[in-house]
Amino acid sequence: MKPDSKLTFNELTKWYLELEKVKALARYSIMTINLNSFNAEFGNIVVSQLKPIDLENYQAKNKAAGYADAYIDQQISVAKTMVNKAFDNDLISGDTLRVFKKVKKLLKRNGNARKVVIAPDKFEEVLKKAPQHTRAILATAFYTGMRRGEILNLTWDKVDLKNRVIRLESTDTKDREPRRVPICNALYAILNAIPRAIHDSHVFLYRGKPIRDLRAAMRRALKDTGMQYGRASKDGLVFHDLRHTFNTNMRKAGVPESVIMEITGHSTREMFLRYDTVDETDTRNAVDQFEGYLKSVDQNVDQTPLQNTKG
Repeated sequence: MKPDSKLTFNELTKWYLELEKVKALARYSIMTINLNSFNAEFGNIVVSQLKPIDLENYQAKNKAAGYADAYIDQQISVAKTMVNKAFDNDLISGDTLRVFKKVKKLLKRNGNARKVVIAPDKFEEVLKKAPQHTRAILATAFYTGMRRGEILNLTWDKVDLKNRVIRLESTDTKDREPRRVPICNALYAILNAIPRAIHDSHVFLYRGKPIRDLRAAMRRALKDTGMQYGRASKDGLVFHDLRHTFNTNMRKAGVPESVIMEITGHSTREMFLRYDTVDETDTRNAVDQFEGYLKSVDQNVDQTPLQNTKG
């Protein structure tokens, strides 16, 4: 009899989230939220009793409730990662793992690529309207392109204000690669003004505790500036769009792609391009450059003396 004949998803989750290697992951808090949502439906179910149709019904149910495809896929993906770890450690059989492999993702490749960026002046408006304890977090995202988890889990030992650099270890990043993120003058002034707590090493605290959720604060700040929040709204802004904005602004500033990728941690050019938004200003500049090129060619032709082609 296999161990998963009586193991429930709640019990499996408890085992998984208590693994030291898992607790060290930068996305640990997000994974916990995803697994809690997954277990609200399947927590009391014995792992070996799960069928592909159960996961398909779960997808359909959440989609009908208005949840984004990416969010639903993320929940199932985290559960699949947990199941895979359990299989590697002989806690469950391969039958359960095959259930997850049979279910297709809702989101097609690059289907969640976003084109939303925020202009510097608009960002300043949002920053002024945002709650005081969230302003430094938003500024860090805007000026570094760091991921949400990387920012919220940031501790002072990673911040070198003297040399103006944030040093992320492999355990701090999504791609498991260490990274050095430069601190610009504007961000330096903001970080330097944050008082350091004695009881907690996290950079961003609210009422003495690490900040975990920014959605309510962003929603309120955007509403006060006449902007939309959320993926469901046309041109609605979410926190992750600040990473898109950073990539786009760096490219427009003329920073080489290789350097931007090194700062943001994009391992492939394909992924980098997803975060680099080409807007109307870019296309207008392209046409202006095109016309300038044609004029320069035309002038060179006019200045070139005609050759005598007489034989």
